[in-house]
Amino acid sequence: MFYAIPLEDRPRWSNPPWMTLLIILVNVLVFFGPQRSEERAQQAAAQFYAASALPGIELPRFVDWLQRTDSPIAKQAKVLQKKGLVEPLLQRMEQEPAFLALLRSGQIVPESDPLHERWQTDRSRYEALQPEPFTTRWAKNYALDAPMRPVTWITAAFLHVDTSHLVGNMLFLFMFGFSVELMLGRGTYLLFYLLGAVGGSVLSGWAYAGTGSYGLGASGAVAALMGMYAVMYRLRRVRFFYQLFFYFNYVTAPALILLPAWIANEVLQHFFSGQSAGYMAHLGGLLTGATLMALHLRRKPRAALAGCHSAPDDGFDAHVANARRLGQALDMEGALRAWRAAAQLRPADTEVLRAWFAAARYAPASEDFHRAARRIFRLPARDAATLAWQHASYRIYLDLARPGARIAPEDMARLVRRFTRARAFDDAEKLCRALLQAAPGQPGLGETLCLLVNGLLQQGLAQRARAWLPQLQRWAPDEAVTRLLLDGQARSQATA
Repeated sequence: MFYAIPLEDRPRWSNPPWMTLLIILVNVLVFFGPQRSEERAQQAAAQFYAASALPGIELPRFVDWLQRTDSPIAKQAKVLQKKGLVEPLLQRMEQEPAFLALLRSGQIVPESDPLHERWQTDRSRYEALQPEPFTTRWAKNYALDAPMRPVTWITAAFLHVDTSHLVGNMLFLFMFGFSVELMLGRGTYLLFYLLGAVGGSVLSGWAYAGTGSYGLGASGAVAALMGMYAVMYRLRRVRFFYQLFFYFNYVTAPALILLPAWIANEVLQHFFSGQSAGYMAHLGGLLTGATLMALHLRRKPRAALAGCHSAPDDGFDAHVANARRLGQALDMEGALRAWRAAAQLRPADTEVLRAWFAAARYAPASEDFHRAARRIFRLPARDAATLAWQHASYRIYLDLARPGARIAPEDMARLVRRFTRARAFDDAEKLCRALLQAAPGQPGLGETLCLLVNGLLQQGLAQRARAWLPQLQRWAPDEAVTRLLLDGQARSQATA
């Protein structure tokens, strides 16, 4: 499986992508409205079917009919019958209109059959429980004799099989859609989105004609947005996250290069992964979107380029490549200059900061070592992995920095709070003592002390927590943890 998602762009909330959000909302409302209602009604009907006499009457005759007609699913149906799996076998039967026509006309269970009266009663009730068709009515019908209904080329793009199908499509719709919308404008964007859905439907209708299945989902229209995105940015270098089977990474490359990669992926998936997903719908959407954007750029090149807000190549990749080359050549001074330049362009890029810090540790007296450590300490620590990396970097920096560690008071306070979260209390307490000595007027010092002491108490380290009582009385006298320790101290003295 190959896919790529853009990492560089961010939505401009000063001019929100309202059309993209509206399309997402419509998809969500359709799925959790009429589609979910239909699904619940179908489940109730299926439960009645399983409890009725119908499985014993209809399903054996259905399996026999499949075998007589040399159906490709005859063997699979026979296995389901032997295992007593009523619901999946019922689903197969519901997808065979030829058999259902014979069944409803009385040719499968004729009036002469002793079970006819019981069958007719239960069948009538089961039919009454069935909801009015919604999903199959508005999805693309790939049956050989299906009527031509062009409206489903668009309506199918607003239907989904299940929640994961919906969430996946909406995620990609948002990631690519907001960039394309801001470039095209809402009206043109909506038109191209719908035309992309049509393009995906037309190609999939040709590829899957006669299979008897149904086509639904926004993936064809979303693939059109991906094609538009690639043509829109053309040779501009954009960072993409990608996954290829079990390997994943990110690459910075001209956007247009990804278009043939996407196309090749869909063709290969179509031939080697079966028809569980509509890869031809994806391919049709990609080709339609790319063609529409190419025509648009040809017609309005200046306006299109003005709306394309991605920054030109800033030299970041060149700095990274140069740093790695110089590091391999053992030119550490040059490598440090290159890593420093890359970090200035991407201050929050963890991979760059890791490489810069790792190279600078071999020059522990250099300004680069102090700067890289400072950048790492100031990164947001929203996850345990980042927190652990910051703590490990702190230990290395503390041991190696020459002539000594240089940590600003605000960074000390930040690290005290983070190391408390990580339960690294030894380093948290040492840093807090250094902070009290270096910057007793640091804003928020009382809050930092309370957080540290609360962390110690929660871990059962009451004696270490009580050691901080004098500092709490000075910088946080009215806080709950200070009163708690004072009350405990008073009780101890009274008992003594």
